[in-house]
Amino acid sequence: MAIPKAEYIWFNGEFVPWDEAKVHVLAHVLHYGSSVFEGLRAYKTLRGTAILGLEPHVKRFFNSCKIVNMPLSISREEFSAAIVETVRKNKHETCYIRPLAFRGYDSLGVNPTACPVDVIVATWKWGAYLGPEAVENGVDVGVSSWRRMAPNTLPSMAKSGGNYVNSQLVIMEAHRHGYAEGIVFDVTGYVSEGSGENIFVVLDGTIYTPPLGNSILFGITRKYVITLAQEMGYQVIEQQIPRELLYIADELFFTGTAAEVTPIKTVDDQPVGRGTRGPITKALQEEFFGILSGEIPDRHGWLTLVDQAF
Repeated sequence: MAIPKAEYIWFNGEFVPWDEAKVHVLAHVLHYGSSVFEGLRAYKTLRGTAILGLEPHVKRFFNSCKIVNMPLSISREEFSAAIVETVRKNKHETCYIRPLAFRGYDSLGVNPTACPVDVIVATWKWGAYLGPEAVENGVDVGVSSWRRMAPNTLPSMAKSGGNYVNSQLVIMEAHRHGYAEGIVFDVTGYVSEGSGENIFVVLDGTIYTPPLGNSILFGITRKYVITLAQEMGYQVIEQQIPRELLYIADELFFTGTAAEVTPIKTVDDQPVGRGTRGPITKALQEEFFGILSGEIPDRHGWLTLVDQAF
């Protein structure tokens, strides 16, 4: 599905019409994957349009740039304001938000340091990432033949464009096999995550999720779900997860900005639990989406109201 156009894109401090936001074909990023990005969502709440996790997403964006040595000439506060203003200027009630920093046009070689760092913010309307029925009914997934990057090869904690060649291979393989998504393991053979989501396993009332050391992205929705689960009285354990635990789990679910909280109904054509959304997944969804809609108070301050910020 093509990206639905919005009116403007914020580009290096200025709003330009959507179709005029362009880069040169010899920009460094096109040849070497030298970019850092984020994904956020804005939701329609009872109090107006609100962005989920603005501060931690911007913090992770700047941390990713630091990890890959991509200096930014804008402050976190200025960039947060740019994100809010882009949502506001495009008159979105709900939308997906894509901040991106990339090495632009200057020299062309592996060393990127001579190339300027360009920064954009784009927003557009977007529905459920894994399909409109996925949130309730769950998705079919398969274990990927690909593996996540090993330590000291690529930095998994950086949301870097180059890393996502690996994710592309995982999701394309999954689709070829008839699955909505793939589960990828780390180099040691333990569960890591989906192509673009963190993963949780529920067994006998306890919730398990892989730790940062298993080459996962430090997910913000992951952190929110852990917080909610603990508040609801569930024990959440971050530990290495062997493949076979996926097959005997009572429940599995993905989390992420795009995936939100999405149950997994089968792994490698084997049903997870009863093959339907489990009660713990459902309870977490209700709490999570209740906060996003405004029906449950935003007690942690996760939402930034667009009309009241900056």
